[in-house]
Amino acid sequence: MTGATLLRFASGRATLHPMADALDQERISAAADETIDKILLAAASWAAEAPPALTPAIRAVCVRLAEMVADQRHYLAPLPEPQESTRRAVLILVAERLRNGPVVRELKPHLDALAALELRATGSWSLVPSAVSEWQQTAIDYLDRQAATLEERSGIDEYWADDVVAGIIASVKGLIGADDLHTRIEKQYAGGGRPRQPEQ
Repeated sequence: MTGATLLRFASGRATLHPMADALDQERISAAADETIDKILLAAASWAAEAPPALTPAIRAVCVRLAEMVADQRHYLAPLPEPQESTRRAVLILVAERLRNGPVVRELKPHLDALAALELRATGSWSLVPSAVSEWQQTAIDYLDRQAATLEERSGIDEYWADDVVAGIIASVKGLIGADDLHTRIEKQYAGGGRPRQPEQ
């Protein structure tokens, strides 16, 4: 991104300043698509040893988690400019496309079911200290319920959902670069309560 390129953030959406050329937009869009492709590959890898009927549920958990983590971009360790502006723009697109893109239409029944379990609470990760463990347990319970409906449970043991969810969390945080996210949030709480939302 050139020095003349400026990013504006309004209503949670990323827009490029008129001085930005089309190449910047294309590069940011391509980076967002590449991140989403990697997220879906991670979901496929964690679904590989489960019965095929559980693949959509596992993909839905991975997509929802990635959306939530991307929405926590304000709490990532900052990068030097212009990398920070580029990363933020990419993660805004990642979150938007995971909410509204083709993969959402494909997984809609499972994503709706997760929403009904109050899994979709993106802001809570930065506001409620217990939200991560609560989300993890909700995801585990959802996958266990899906597995319970199967007649053929080959490869499913007592802890399969725990392993899948833990693996998805590690994979998504690594892909988005959020490994230090919750450590930073905990430090902010220790220093005086709720983290302050940065100005858009």
